[in-house]
Amino acid sequence: MFSRTLAATLLYLATSHLAHGSINVREYDILPQQDILPNLPLSGHPRLLASQSDFEQLKIRAASDPILIAWHQKLKVVGDQALLEPPSIYDIPDGLRLLAVCRQVLGRIETLALLYRIDGDQKYLDRARAELDAAANFKDWNPRHFLDTAEMTRAFAIGYDWLYDAWTPEERVRWSTAIVEKGLKPGLMCYHGTTMYQNFPNVENNWNQVCNGGIGLGALAVADLEPAISCEILCNAINSIKISMAGFAPAGGTREGPSYWNYGTDYNVIFMAALKTALGSDFGLSSMDGFKDTGQFPIYMTGPFGLAYNYADASEYRIHAPQLLWLAGNYSQPEFMKFEVSTALPKPLDLLWYRTPVTGTLPNQLLCGLPLDKYFPGAEVTTFRSSWNNRNALFVGLKAGDNKVAHGHLDLGSFLVDALGKRWAVDIGGDDYNLPGYWSTNRWTYYRLRAEGHNALVIDPGLGPDQDPNAEAKITRFVSTPTNAFAITDLSSAYGHPLSDVRYASDAYDAISVRRGIKLPNRKSVVIEDEISAGRPRDVWWFMQTPASVVIDQTGTSAILTQDNVSMMARIASPANAKFTVMDAVPLPQTPHPLKQTANPGLRKLAVHLENVTDTRLVVLLIPLDAAGILQAAVKDVTIVPLDEW
Repeated sequence: MFSRTLAATLLYLATSHLAHGSINVREYDILPQQDILPNLPLSGHPRLLASQSDFEQLKIRAASDPILIAWHQKLKVVGDQALLEPPSIYDIPDGLRLLAVCRQVLGRIETLALLYRIDGDQKYLDRARAELDAAANFKDWNPRHFLDTAEMTRAFAIGYDWLYDAWTPEERVRWSTAIVEKGLKPGLMCYHGTTMYQNFPNVENNWNQVCNGGIGLGALAVADLEPAISCEILCNAINSIKISMAGFAPAGGTREGPSYWNYGTDYNVIFMAALKTALGSDFGLSSMDGFKDTGQFPIYMTGPFGLAYNYADASEYRIHAPQLLWLAGNYSQPEFMKFEVSTALPKPLDLLWYRTPVTGTLPNQLLCGLPLDKYFPGAEVTTFRSSWNNRNALFVGLKAGDNKVAHGHLDLGSFLVDALGKRWAVDIGGDDYNLPGYWSTNRWTYYRLRAEGHNALVIDPGLGPDQDPNAEAKITRFVSTPTNAFAITDLSSAYGHPLSDVRYASDAYDAISVRRGIKLPNRKSVVIEDEISAGRPRDVWWFMQTPASVVIDQTGTSAILTQDNVSMMARIASPANAKFTVMDAVPLPQTPHPLKQTANPGLRKLAVHLENVTDTRLVVLLIPLDAAGILQAAVKDVTIVPLDEW
């Protein structure tokens, strides 16, 4: 039987809609162990993600398909470099995480094992043996930070299974024993609730996916040797991962942002894929609401020159996600494959899951058939663009969402803008996870996590959080046409309710209405319009974090932002008394200045400060410039009207 705690959580989900809408977890979805037991393999390897036949076919395709030939050569460079490096050692440099070591082992094992399957070169097998031998000698896989245990268990499961025929009987015992003792048994304690380790089975965030996926792979690898513990692990993992997967409903987005989408779905997909190859079924996981569309999320969150909209705890980065290739095949979604092929590094699972298109080649215009704009309900984020496959295109993101989400910031209403091959309005990303109180008492004192560190409104700033940490905001209207696109979000909950934490309670959060709309008139410019209605005078700040140099004209209502040899104009259209200023990307004088937080060199913020505001409409235009000057058509076509008239 799976744990009572987990069962209670699933029953709760079955009878609630949570904060992000309906979910597809029902009481009769709970999987009993007897449904898994008949499917457990009695023998036979490899069975994780690929069969013997799959590897044989990959070896043939890797010698004939142009993409696989190129990827294979790149992967050999990585594998040959690993041959020159010593095996990993047990090291917890921050006093908490073995994670970097576990990821190093995982990357090496998957690379070396796949190269051995393709090339049959003994040097890759010998190096994989040395890596597994070193990690098997670790005193533990650091279960107190259970992500570490999950990632190491995945590494050993792959190494044991993919190279099974090459190991001696003694080595098979050594690797499988490490999986059971250092991976599965600590994992079972988590499912039973008999440990002080993190409670991953009952959470909704990426921890759930990663830990269930990693431990699940270990259970599948040794299921013929340890059927009892493997069956119990798999039953719990399948039931538990539904809690996290429910968050992808209804459209495939995630509230944790693109980087944690990548991390979570990586393990989510390998678990489903391994269930299918080992047991012949993923027991309904792939049919959960929203998951078939989740491959659209990284596509729409990626700007025209490849950088993701990195909201939540993530720095700017490019998404590389081999799981998109599995999703493409499983759900017949070729655009997922096209996107990953265009960005792949590659990684071992890229080679394993890539399938040659029916036409034999990929089209040059990779994503031109997709709609330009997308709204992800539940995640409450939307993006717009002027075109696909043009690195100079205009790209805009608007985030609403839930401040309570794991890795979330106080960033409701924040926006991001790319144009002319540059990022103009940036999300700075998270700070050092080891900062004092980063996950608890001090979280909302750090600049990068506060609204003032985002492209958001700050109202009546002070020492407390500058948005309600419990606030949620939805996209209340989304329109996408060939010539016009916009979204509107109601931010009143972020500024309009007393804070639940009495330490920060003040009249700064009494009744107020705040709405923000972002529009792309003719897809040539950006309009950011804020409507604020307050019951008493307010101190209002409008911020845009930018790496551009900024020159403000004499009136204060217009500014030219420049990066390299391209420029953008910012113009205040309303109210008449509003002026731009340029500030460093640092806290306001009256807000927290905690020690050790990361500085933001090279960044500044374009700001508007309105004092004694009761009711106002603040409208800022962002207009990309061409070599000849302002795009006049974009300026002339913009008319300022209330949000209700958009």
